[in-house]
Amino acid sequence: MADNSTFYREIVIDHNMHPIHKRGLPDANLVLEGVNPSCGDDIILQLKVEDGIIRDGAYTGDGCAISQASADIMLDMIIGKPVEEAKRLSALFLKMIRSGVTEAELEELEEAAALQDIAHMPSRVKCAVLGWHTMDEMLEE
Repeated sequence: MADNSTFYREIVIDHNMHPIHKRGLPDANLVLEGVNPSCGDDIILQLKVEDGIIRDGAYTGDGCAISQASADIMLDMIIGKPVEEAKRLSALFLKMIRSGVTEAELEELEEAAALQDIAHMPSRVKCAVLGWHTMDEMLEE
């Protein structure tokens, strides 16, 4: 069995090098910029939400591999889901980063579980949570 950290690193590298959702979304009805001043990460998250469902999502911007991969993975997870489910997944992701989660919760996070080791790198936590915090903020409004 391959070392999990190697597998996780590959997921992050793949999402950074070949992001699926890094593009403009002209018909987005929710747009919010998220900035991490400590390292210069800057994303503009764009969501198309209709009838309580996240129909589409994208982001633009610049930042480190972790912030970009995390935003891309997040969009993979939330597109097609109800807003409440996206908020629940975000809470689970933030719990994983802050205090850890159970194996079952880790499985629910799918590829986002690749970022669990960030919890041990305090200087990178803000990078990993930027997209998630930005989504939470835009869905609260």
